Amino acid sequence: MGGDLAAVLLTARLAATTTVLLLLLGTPLAWWLARTRSPLRPAVEAVTALPLVLPPTVLGFYLLVLLAPTGPVGSLWAALGGDRLVFSFPGLVVGSMIYSLPFVVQPLQNAFLAMGDAPLEAAATLGASPLDRFRTVVLPLARPGFFTAAVLSFAHTVGEFGVVLMIGGNIPGRTRVVSTAIYNHVEALDYPSAHLLAGGLLVFSFAVLLTVYAFSRRFEAPRL
Repeated sequence: MGGDLAAVLLTARLAATTTVLLLLLGTPLAWWLARTRSPLRPAVEAVTALPLVLPPTVLGFYLLVLLAPTGPVGSLWAALGGDRLVFSFPGLVVGSMIYSLPFVVQPLQNAFLAMGDAPLEAAATLGASPLDRFRTVVLPLARPGFFTAAVLSFAHTVGEFGVVLMIGGNIPGRTRVVSTAIYNHVEALDYPSAHLLAGGLLVFSFAVLLTVYAFSRRFEAPRL
């Protein structure tokens, strides 16, 4: 039971860390995708959306190759004085950020597109700088997108399995999350413990979707 609690706490920590970092990094990327006319936009959108179609084990395998001590990213990280990324919490964060990236970028991009240009143009005519326009106009109008992005990123990270298993292994107290703990219980034929964790994830997932849909309906245009 203590091991399951540690897995739950580690999962919550991983999901919270991933969500915060993705909101910081995903916001400028989503803003660029919503505003740019660059011919590179389709390619960037495709790369961003890859985790939606790639099997998690495929994504996890290539991340393992990249983040391993002999890989290009892992060796560079070690040269800069960092600990190894594979089979560690920082490695889980990197993998989770890539795995959940589209669940942050796409809601934010859609929210930015839905605003249109009129609010920004009105703020510009009043002398607002680009930063002021983003802070006082974009952020409030895109609040539903930020909420959806944060909730989906957190929930998606909580439920990941293939990526964390490939790059983090299943080390108790270090990289064992709820999904891998369920796998362990099933392998050991400990179905009551597996039911407890799996049922908790089921209830959590339903609550997340219910919250997102209920919140989104508040911002729907009234029907005539």
